[in-house]
Amino acid sequence: MENIQEQIIIPTDKLVFIPLGGATGVGMNFFLYGYQGKWLIVDCGIGFPGDGLPGVDVLLADPAFLADKKQDIVGLVITHAHEDHIGGVAYLWHDLKCPVYVTPFANELLEDKLNQEGLLGRVDVHVVEQGTSIDLTPFEVEFIRMNHSLPEPNALAIRTHEGLVVHTGDWKLDADPILGQQTDFQTLEALGQEGVLAMVCDSTNVFGTRTSKTEADVADTLTQLISEYPNKQIAVACFASNVARMEGICRAAAANHREVCLLGRSLWRVEAAGRATGYFKDIPAFLSEAEALERPIGSVLYICTGSQGEPFSALSNLASTMPQKNSVYFGADDVIIFSSRVIPGNEKAIALLQRRLKAKGIKIITDREALVHVSGHYAGDDLKKMYTLLKPKIALPVHGEAMELMGHVELARQWGAKAAFALEDGEVIELDDTPQIIGEVKAGILAVDGKRIIRLDDEALRKRRKMMDDGSAVLTIVLDKKGVLMGEPQLSTFGLVEQTESDKEALILQIKEKIAEIKPDQINNNDLIENHMRQTIRQFLKEHYGKKPVLEIHLVRI
Repeated sequence: MENIQEQIIIPTDKLVFIPLGGATGVGMNFFLYGYQGKWLIVDCGIGFPGDGLPGVDVLLADPAFLADKKQDIVGLVITHAHEDHIGGVAYLWHDLKCPVYVTPFANELLEDKLNQEGLLGRVDVHVVEQGTSIDLTPFEVEFIRMNHSLPEPNALAIRTHEGLVVHTGDWKLDADPILGQQTDFQTLEALGQEGVLAMVCDSTNVFGTRTSKTEADVADTLTQLISEYPNKQIAVACFASNVARMEGICRAAAANHREVCLLGRSLWRVEAAGRATGYFKDIPAFLSEAEALERPIGSVLYICTGSQGEPFSALSNLASTMPQKNSVYFGADDVIIFSSRVIPGNEKAIALLQRRLKAKGIKIITDREALVHVSGHYAGDDLKKMYTLLKPKIALPVHGEAMELMGHVELARQWGAKAAFALEDGEVIELDDTPQIIGEVKAGILAVDGKRIIRLDDEALRKRRKMMDDGSAVLTIVLDKKGVLMGEPQLSTFGLVEQTESDKEALILQIKEKIAEIKPDQINNNDLIENHMRQTIRQFLKEHYGKKPVLEIHLVRI
């Protein structure tokens, strides 16, 4: 963030809200509430890098602002178990060292992540039931039951002496939820009567049209589709975390007398968490891939990961052109149903995967052909209903793209909010009868790069991105003490258009000529010689190939 006011004084007698991640875009949710010198964190999620960050596994909000405030963090509260809300806890807990509060299903998935990072038993985790309140003085936090695509999504009622804030998390209003109970409208209405100072609200689907379609309708559609292919292998691809969809798929399979097999490690992790917390009660045990291979063709329904075109997912394996030993193989006239939406940025990967599947003769069904997906987020009328119930004085849209955030601001004003702000990550806003942005604090993005967590502007990442675009070149030259070249310079290039022998000879000749031009009083100046070599190579490659590769010069003295 540019022009950060590092010395901003945050008043302790005011309630402030600071998004460190998740205010703009989708992912890396990390929100702060400050009051009386104490800090409450809501959510700690991850984001996923695009193609421009090779080697980076996930992205995280930078918690550097809290580095000298650890002792004043009263807790980290998780709204629900999606990766963009909970996935960063295991990576960032060392920087926070605070108690973590989660509902039972989220706790099961969190324990798995903590175990992977060697933190199981070291993090102070508290399991909280929906509908209960916790005292995190000077905050009181109440967990309010909502609907979403996975178990136990919560809005949070955050009470202080300065007022009540409702933090919605991700939500929708499902008239016929397959999973869990309906949204707790009674509590939401009571909060509106109590008086809501501000609402921090998801903006993911602010332009979504009103639809009465539910997860139950999707299950009905899947039931009909599966019945149309009685002797074919059928796979349904969905998000691993969409437990509601998994239950609906299982209903459709049972109606067609098929057993269900899970393909993908993340599905098995979610299944284990669901079973441990009382979900999948009426659903028989899922088949392993080995068990499914022993069943007759047409008697199994597969649920698989990879709907976004992930290269090493179960669905990508089904696109393989050759059967693999001990693996399920799909061929001509088998059926794959994409029961998910296309996440922006994944269009090319999904299109490539679908072309591979079609090339094998596999029939593909998406939400363009049938009702095989509904959003886990609200539709337009639901958002209006939320404003009608809560009547917030201040609207703080988060978790959306720029157009969604600005559209949400306009709608909030139409629906009665006296003030509405689309904040940038790092902006600090005072929440009172005259809300105002009082400045900015440090906010940025961290990258999980193998076993390291580094800043996004790290030199290693910069070089790696440049190598992707322009390639790299390595020159090794050996000089004696008098500066005489010993042997032929060795030049290797990577990721450039293949050099012709004549080009390489011409460049080597220029390198030798440049060495011969070095003055006697500069012959021991390694830095100067390396700079001359770098300029010579860079100029040649730019003129001949239009590239500026990453250059490494190895100067050896003997």
